[in-house]
Amino acid sequence: METLGIEDMFDFRRFPKDALVLLLLLIYFPVGVCLMLIRIFIGIHVFLVSCALPESFLRRFIVRTMCSVLGMHVRQKNPRSRDKNTKLYICNHVTEFDHNIINLLTPCSTPQLEGSTGFVCWARGFMEIHPGSGQGPIGESLQRYCSTEGTLPLLLFPEEDTTNGRAALLKFSSWPFSLTDSIQPVALRVTRPLIALSTPDSSWLMELLWTFFAPCTVYHVSWLPPVSRQDGESTQEFANKVQELLACELGLVSTKLTKADKAEYIKKKRHTAPRTSTSVRPGSIGLGFMVQSLGTDDHRIARMAQQVKDVLPHVPLNVIAKDLAKTNCVDTTITNLLESKEEAPVEASGMSMFGTSTNTYSSGSTPTIKPAAKTFGKSPADRHLSLQERKEALYNFARRRYIEKHGLDQEDSH
Repeated sequence: METLGIEDMFDFRRFPKDALVLLLLLIYFPVGVCLMLIRIFIGIHVFLVSCALPESFLRRFIVRTMCSVLGMHVRQKNPRSRDKNTKLYICNHVTEFDHNIINLLTPCSTPQLEGSTGFVCWARGFMEIHPGSGQGPIGESLQRYCSTEGTLPLLLFPEEDTTNGRAALLKFSSWPFSLTDSIQPVALRVTRPLIALSTPDSSWLMELLWTFFAPCTVYHVSWLPPVSRQDGESTQEFANKVQELLACELGLVSTKLTKADKAEYIKKKRHTAPRTSTSVRPGSIGLGFMVQSLGTDDHRIARMAQQVKDVLPHVPLNVIAKDLAKTNCVDTTITNLLESKEEAPVEASGMSMFGTSTNTYSSGSTPTIKPAAKTFGKSPADRHLSLQERKEALYNFARRRYIEKHGLDQEDSH
């Protein structure tokens, strides 16, 4: 466990790497699709039954049985350890439906801290709250809720985001532990064959469909004895203590990584992921199609390509995009295209790719751009001078073009 990294805490692949398991998944795939369609129909009835029946042991039993048909099996350990007087349950977070599973065992309320509101929030089993800004108003509202007689216990996930539940726990946020002085830890372990439990890019609705597709998803719920905060113990120390208890119960590592660290890691992973599927065939391809067919990073490349296209209208977009993929800089790409050997004949005979566009200007305002050299200079000083000359000519042309386009006077542009 000493070599544990943040990448071990999340699954970015839905399907297994093992060839044998992948073969079994391919064989199971038609069955899974049929199961998913049948379970969608049954799931609608589960939702209607849970809405129609009042909160009771009978309702939880019926819904729990129907959820087993949906492939969501619930097993609990040490149910007698559950304290009926405790107003706050603290649980680790593995899937988007953890709160629904705990609610099948005991009535509790889970506030929706972010995401959808209104009907979707209610339909997913969340308690909608209307906080102001920051965690302060949320904590005050939930603290009043916990101190009110007759309310259901709160179920909170201090990790504030999901993990794969196999390697480690995210650092527990301290604010849930300021609500009450006594909490009930709940350890949750989830297992599923063939496919991963969740991926960071997947929505809750997509996760529900994959749950229906999988043969089964087993939730193991373990109730730990209630824990109280000691005198002089801060909320963060209390949170760390509970985190260690849950980590020991689950056999996981207790880390200091937070939800923000997860978001940053996912962002970096997307940025550095190999773009093997983003290659574009050269030819007459428009910018709009490029933006639709490329990934997130290539949206930026497409925007930069349009900037270059505005200055060099006669250069094909696929040539611009190819050079931008190497340079990642608009100015450098413009310079490369001006100095490229492929464009040298055009520049010599047609005023550096601007012959057509400059004909629309008056003869007194037509800029002159020095043709590109057909060979590199013999010395670095010569090559640098050539680069500076072309940059200056390019900027002068762009400036004149802007003045002509917007009808500005020469004096106003200075």
